[in-house]
Amino acid sequence: MTKNDRRNCFKCEFFYVTWDSKHPNGCKAMGFKTRSLPCVIVFRSSGKPCEYYKEKSSR
Repeated sequence: MTKNDRRNCFKCEFFYVTWDSKHPNGCKAMGFKTRSLPCVIVFRSSGKPCEYYKEKSSR
């Protein structure tokens, strides 16, 4: 994966922090919660960067 392919969940519109201490990070687009960042799980599972990544709009 090159630097251009990397996704940063903290900058993604679909990323959220949960109240679940065992699964503190979540992805609204893919509908799951995880201990690590969702983009890492997606890359490990598919071998591709997250297709749902959408950068947050600035306020």
